[in-house]
Amino acid sequence: MTDTATPLPFTLSSHDDTPTRGGSLLAAMPCCGSLDLRLGDCMDVMKTFPDGHFDLAIVDPPYAVGASDGKFGRGGKGGGKYAPSIVRTDLKHYGNHNETPGPEYFKELRRVAKHQIVWGANYYPEHFTHGGWIVWDKANTGPLSDGELAYQSINKLVRIHQLQWSGFIKADGDNSKQIIHPNQKPVNLYKWLLANYATPGMKVLDTHLGSGSIAIAAHYYGVHLTACEIDAEYFEAAKARIARETSQTDLFSHNPNAI
Repeated sequence: MTDTATPLPFTLSSHDDTPTRGGSLLAAMPCCGSLDLRLGDCMDVMKTFPDGHFDLAIVDPPYAVGASDGKFGRGGKGGGKYAPSIVRTDLKHYGNHNETPGPEYFKELRRVAKHQIVWGANYYPEHFTHGGWIVWDKANTGPLSDGELAYQSINKLVRIHQLQWSGFIKADGDNSKQIIHPNQKPVNLYKWLLANYATPGMKVLDTHLGSGSIAIAAHYYGVHLTACEIDAEYFEAAKARIARETSQTDLFSHNPNAI
């Protein structure tokens, strides 16, 4: 008989959730967060949930700027002598699903999630009339943007979190060959977000899984994450990364700069 007090190993199971959702599930240890990862269009997935089902949505939708055609970090164009483009031929299909979300997306997001954190909200400010902001200071030393902005609906405060993500200097120790998605964000950034804007046991939604950084953080923090990704190649790469990185021990051994 299995001892219910003993955490089960982290396992991946690939099977359809329902015919309409058509996703794959990734199960985590019961003492930690549960991960429900789905391959499909986020609009189709959100329609399957009732109003207010999620406590929080943390999303990073396309901005229609930046990475494209395998070039990232330079607005998709060669930057010349002082800002040479980084080109990854294996990331070129990113542009296939790089449409900026319209008002229907934000309406549906607010319907299913009580609160929202939206990266890149400064690119579509017409959808955000009140709330607070999160500033990710990248400690950038090069020609790129010094940071990124996220809208948050929880309060009207502005919080700044510094985490270096400049060129080949990555806070998580990633180098360019370990980046599996052009808009990949560090796991430590999501650790900080969860520690400051969520509590264990919450139901969290991510509509654009991308590289899966949020899922790695959610697994250890103890939230129940539902995330979807429309691109099959990125979805498979994210699952492999999540399975690999969640084999580490106690990612949350300390409170990462809680406010």
